[in-house]
Amino acid sequence: MPKRVETGTVTSAASSKTRRVEIPRVVRHPKYGRILHRRTVCHVHDEQDESQPGDLVEIIECRPRSRLKRWELVRVVQKSQAVDLAALRSGARATEMRETAARAEEAAATGSAGQMRDERGAAT
Repeated sequence: MPKRVETGTVTSAASSKTRRVEIPRVVRHPKYGRILHRRTVCHVHDEQDESQPGDLVEIIECRPRSRLKRWELVRVVQKSQAVDLAALRSGARATEMRETAARAEEAAATGSAGQMRDERGAAT
């Protein structure tokens, strides 16, 4: 019997070498006919830790590796386009601190009698 191959989105990467992948599907209610959105959750073995939350991945069925893991990662189809806001903010903060330190060092080198000017030109 051939192994099933599915495509889904990584929703969690909390454990080492383990990913939680959701596979969305659309079904029609048998009695009422309403369209329902369902999802299947699979725990996937990711040997190289190459996938991150938000990535679109291809997985294949395998032998049971643990109580929950029955799938292996084949490849990362598409990397996540999500932006890590906390990392951007900390990077911007670090850049601002470096610029302030450089301005202070420049002011000390030019001998401006210990006065530092801000961006508007006012003495601080």
